[in-house]
Amino acid sequence: MLTRLIMAEEILPPLSYRDAGVDIKAGERLVTSISPLAKSTSRAGVMGGLGGFGALFDLKKEGWTDPVLVSGTDGVGTKLMLAFATGRHDTIGIDLVAMCANDVLAQGAEPLFFLDYFATGHLDEGTAEAVIAGIAEGCRQAGCALVGGETAEMPGMYPPGHYDLAGFVVGAVEREALLPDHARMAAGDILIGIASSGPHANGYSLVRKVVERTGLDWDAPAPFADASLGDALLTPTRLYTGAALPLIREHLVTGLAHITGGGLTENTPRMCPDGLLPEIDYGAWTPPPVFDWLQREGAIREDDMRQTFNMGLGMVFAVPQDAADLAMARLRELGEAPVVIGRLCPG
Repeated sequence: MLTRLIMAEEILPPLSYRDAGVDIKAGERLVTSISPLAKSTSRAGVMGGLGGFGALFDLKKEGWTDPVLVSGTDGVGTKLMLAFATGRHDTIGIDLVAMCANDVLAQGAEPLFFLDYFATGHLDEGTAEAVIAGIAEGCRQAGCALVGGETAEMPGMYPPGHYDLAGFVVGAVEREALLPDHARMAAGDILIGIASSGPHANGYSLVRKVVERTGLDWDAPAPFADASLGDALLTPTRLYTGAALPLIREHLVTGLAHITGGGLTENTPRMCPDGLLPEIDYGAWTPPPVFDWLQREGAIREDDMRQTFNMGLGMVFAVPQDAADLAMARLRELGEAPVVIGRLCPG
């Protein structure tokens, strides 16, 4: 009996990590293919390249005097389901960077470097490279460096063709420029909004329910845009570094609000001190057609729209009354179409 057991063990085929569903060589090839993408986002403070146990960044080389580090992390939510359904993965990485970088920008911080986490059940190199190419593009738009990340292949954790994303950003701001500046904020400060590119990466569980109700396919023409429905709804989140940093550096801004999930209703008050609340005139601008279409097809109540979507404004600036005209002029010079949407009031 013992002899038969030993013989059985000896003839069992050896197992490898690849047999278990993890292809280490594919991961190594992916790192090689994305290295040029990361290099294209480099800036002065980056030390070394990909492949270390940690990423190094030298603040002194960037010229900071009394910096405060500001960090943020976020994902893309169920907008990923549109990427899976359409097979288009080249822009979702831009959303990932934007959701993180715009948040630290709201504290007055310049995004410095970014790391990503890409997790999947089976590593498809083409898909992963498309996603990371989008992340690199988002980093270029934000002005931050892609310094590293993690690719996790975990068989059985995700349905075939699916993956998940998380992003991590670190920015810096000189201590005296931190936002919001509650010491300078006052009743009467003007609220200025600048445009979003659509729903950005918020409210997509509701978006998908609306699309399901309409019965439209993702490749059908979008009723609100000159594109397919899938491509129109995959329009990536805007990066606001180029519009916001100049005003921050000129001390024209007392507060910034990145309008994400919760809309203007919940995000704008986050920059306000006790005793002040935003008063918003929702008639001051016309939301893009996508929001009218979503509301009509979903029979969504107005308050639900305002608490779910950005309604066409991705960033809101609080500006002192005597600086409002200058701030509006600077934003126009930067290619924006700013609109006064309200003011801060006692409350």
